[in-house]
Amino acid sequence: MFIVKNFNFRRVWRFSGRYIIGFTLYATLVTLIYHYSHSKWLQIPWLPLSLIGTAVAFYVGFKNNSSYGRMWEARKIWGAIVNSSRAWGMYVKSFINNKDAQNPVSAESLKEIKTRLIHRHIAWLYALRSQLLVVTPWEHASQRGNIGMSAQVARERLGIGMIEDGVTSYEMKLYLPESEHDELMGYRNTATQIIDKQSEDLAELTEQGLVEDIRLVELQNILYHFYEHQGKCERIKNFPFPRQYGSMGLIFVGIFIFLLPFGMVSEFAKLGDWGVWLAIPFTVLVSWVYLVMELVGDYSENPFQGMSNDIPMLSLCRTIEIDLLEMIGKKELPPKIESKDGILM
Repeated sequence: MFIVKNFNFRRVWRFSGRYIIGFTLYATLVTLIYHYSHSKWLQIPWLPLSLIGTAVAFYVGFKNNSSYGRMWEARKIWGAIVNSSRAWGMYVKSFINNKDAQNPVSAESLKEIKTRLIHRHIAWLYALRSQLLVVTPWEHASQRGNIGMSAQVARERLGIGMIEDGVTSYEMKLYLPESEHDELMGYRNTATQIIDKQSEDLAELTEQGLVEDIRLVELQNILYHFYEHQGKCERIKNFPFPRQYGSMGLIFVGIFIFLLPFGMVSEFAKLGDWGVWLAIPFTVLVSWVYLVMELVGDYSENPFQGMSNDIPMLSLCRTIEIDLLEMIGKKELPPKIESKDGILM
């Protein structure tokens, strides 16, 4: 997630600069042919071109709104995970006690039980994050050619590669009981099985009388909410933005950019022989604006692909981790995730 207020020239050029070079070459070629050949067939009336441009702008605007909706929904889901996680820590800390236990356990044993439940939940957070970062066939990093190569480079330089991402395996070993680690890591959906393990643990504690039935309902309800949050994240991750909308937007922008210099040269030629050369910078500018609008929506539709515009899941996981560890009295806390180059992961 970008946390800078405004993009500087370097960041804008890194995002779209290579396209400006191509637009300049193309606009210059069309202008040269028009100027020296005086071919009337190269002229396109501005009215139909403006109609196409208006239609494309509306279409891209619709796509961008939908893409933003997916990203904002993902952020709301992770906000709910933060809230539910804090509630889980509060309930675990307060609801597990010796009040109804036939064989009361020591205070130290109670603390170990609470710590185990809190730690297992932290492991769930990192497991969920890791699963959401697996690249799907429709995300940019899995594409062929220049798009895929550029996306992979962006993931390494301006995404998850900016931070040593062995954090998941480290956290899983740190927070899962040794007897459970290998078993849970062997499942296809580790996050799902961790929540199931939490439920089994609560059932055993209830049998021991350490959790009242009514409080078990509350704790199980929180676990249900975790499944609900996880399912919503998986829906966004595993159901792509409808490709008929996403793909056609790029095609429409491409058609408009292809036709644009033919309308520009005919309009600027009205200013005289020197005016036709103004078609080059204005063609480049308009083409760049339309393409950037398309790219912004295109890269925003997948909020879990490990790039700079992602939901900052690592930062949110660490925030929850610190909060929960403080609830159980831990003094040595992991460091807060800091932004790098204006990007928070």
